[in-house]
Amino acid sequence: MEDYNQIVQLLALSMGAAWASGINLYAAILTLGLTAATGNIDLPPGLEVLSNPLVIGAAGLMYAVEFFADKIPGVDTGWDMIHTFVRVPAAVLLAAGSVGDISTAAGVAAGILGGGMALGTHSVKAGSRVLINTSPEPFSNWTASILEDISVFGGLWVALNYPLLFLALLIVFILLMIWLLPKLWRGIKVIFVKLKALFQKSEHKNA
Repeated sequence: MEDYNQIVQLLALSMGAAWASGINLYAAILTLGLTAATGNIDLPPGLEVLSNPLVIGAAGLMYAVEFFADKIPGVDTGWDMIHTFVRVPAAVLLAAGSVGDISTAAGVAAGILGGGMALGTHSVKAGSRVLINTSPEPFSNWTASILEDISVFGGLWVALNYPLLFLALLIVFILLMIWLLPKLWRGIKVIFVKLKALFQKSEHKNA
C-alpha cells in the first residue's frame, strides 16, 4: 500500500507540474520551490533544486514580469508564442525529475507524457487568449489571467495534498481539452481569415 501511495503521489506531482507549466511555468516553479523551502513537502531528488533561493528568486522575478505581460491584450499572445519554446521543454524536465530516481525508463516516460500535457494546456491557454483578445475591453483578459494563476496555485496544492483527486480532475480536464482544442482552432482560423481580408482591403485602398 505504501508503494501504491508513493506512485500515486509521484504521478500527481509529475503530471501536475507539467500541467501547470503549460499555463504558467514560473508560477509552477515558484509554488513547488516555496512549498519545499518552507518544509511543507519533500521534493524528489530530481526537483530539489527548485527550493534553492536562487531558483525561487528567478522564478519570482519572471512570474512578476509575466503577471503584467499576461494582462495586456496582444502582448499576452506574443508572450505565449515565445513561451511555446520554454514551457514545454521545462515541463519535460520537471515531469522527468519528479520520477527520475525510480528508473531512467520512468523518467523518460514521464518526460514524454509531461511534454504532451504541457503542450495541451499551453495550446488551450494560448488559443483562448487569441479569441479573448478580439474583445475591445481589457477586463475579460485580466479575468482570464487571474483565473489561470489561481488554477496553477490551486491545482498544484490539490496535486500535492490530494493526489487521487487531482488525477481524477486531470482526466476530466484532458477530455475537456480534446473537445475544446478543435473548436479553438476553428475560431482562430476565422480570426486570421478576417484579418487577412482586412489587410488586403487596406492594401487595395492604399494602392
